[in-house]
Amino acid sequence: MGSLVETPSLSETARPPERVVIRAEDLWKTYDMGAVAVHALSGVSFDIDRGDYVAIMGPSGSGKSTLMNLVGCLDTPTRGRYWLNGRLVSELSDDELAYIRNKEIGFVFQTFNLLARATALHNVELPLIYSGTPAEARIERAKEAIETVELGDRMYHKPNELSGGQRQRVAIARALVNHPSIILADEPTGNLDSATGVEIMNLFDRLQGAGNTIILVTHEHDIAARAHRVIHIRDGKIDRDERVR
Repeated sequence: MGSLVETPSLSETARPPERVVIRAEDLWKTYDMGAVAVHALSGVSFDIDRGDYVAIMGPSGSGKSTLMNLVGCLDTPTRGRYWLNGRLVSELSDDELAYIRNKEIGFVFQTFNLLARATALHNVELPLIYSGTPAEARIERAKEAIETVELGDRMYHKPNELSGGQRQRVAIARALVNHPSIILADEPTGNLDSATGVEIMNLFDRLQGAGNTIILVTHEHDIAARAHRVIHIRDGKIDRDERVR
């Protein structure tokens, strides 16, 4: 039986303590549908500590994708505050959010999102290109990230020369290359067979063991069970927030 995780006090206005990499305070996301206001999120609050391993679960339409977009700085809340690595990012401009996404967040998507005509190495380099990292340092860091996901012998292959699991490893290396504050994975095994999915989840386990903060967004209970904490979203609110290991 998992124990409930305490949510932060909404009266607290100070910068979160160093151990907290994410703080969500009373997050709302409302869409104006003509005469009707649709609340995709309704007052969501939680903390995530550095090095934690969290799964966000919920049925279709629950608000988990909206929450993922806010956590990933792909969108901003209608109301409430969101801190990431000590910065109040809910009040940043679009350009500032783009910088935060590149520097602080490593994205892993179900569909891999790799450039078809580029090698694995070049795909992993991309975040460093966008941040202006010099070529020599960029290539070295990209190679290190590829070695971390145990794909060093495939770094000069293009996506169509790789299996689905290898493509996802390239995507994970790309997420790691900027040493982000969080790795945000959206249904990371959704396009993989069961055996390959287990391999990818084993890789996430190792990455978390090495100190990375990992947030999985999933509807699959066996995937969520690999995390140490599960936040259940229903009807735009946190239904349960449990520490499972």
